[in-house]
Amino acid sequence: MKKLAILGASGHGKVVADCAELCGWESVSFFDDAWPAKTSNGAWSIEGDTQLLTDRLAEFDGVLVAIGNNYIRQSKLQALLEQGAQLPVLIHPSAIVSRYAEVGAGSVLFAGAVVNVDCRIGMGVIINTAASIDHDCVLGDAVHISPGARLAGGVCVGERSWVGIGASVKQLVEIGSGVTVGAGAVVVSNMPDDCVAVGVPARVR
Repeated sequence: MKKLAILGASGHGKVVADCAELCGWESVSFFDDAWPAKTSNGAWSIEGDTQLLTDRLAEFDGVLVAIGNNYIRQSKLQALLEQGAQLPVLIHPSAIVSRYAEVGAGSVLFAGAVVNVDCRIGMGVIINTAASIDHDCVLGDAVHISPGARLAGGVCVGERSWVGIGASVKQLVEIGSGVTVGAGAVVVSNMPDDCVAVGVPARVR
């Protein structure tokens, strides 16, 4: 039996679990530091906390971190890697991913997502529902591209950055690390590290 452990029993975790089952994972178990006060996440049981997951890693064929905070997700992924965890890539059956794209370990691509030719997607990236990443884009580790966001060709997004729901990024734009792009923003120029960019066109707030 193909067994997956998910760290992070959140709404996002439910979407990861549902996607995993559609991808053929036969058993999905949650772990969350709210356990034992919290024992379920929708249809799935929570079986322990982070420490218990670490103790039981050998039982699972793969582990995913379903934590929306990019910084925490990256930290947890790194810790699990150091413990020898296997980090699969999860691609929803309705997502379209070019055979010439690279997708890093522990990344998840949800329903309707598109990743085009020669994209390079880092480790632990979330490409959410119906987001599109056009040709030659480079996404660093622990990036989150929210539902319905659009990246034109050749966009670079630094690690731990978050592109909000419905945002658009013009071709060849570079977004730094730790950036938050607001919902519906239109990014037409480069953005420095650790900024918040909002509006049409997007400006640093």
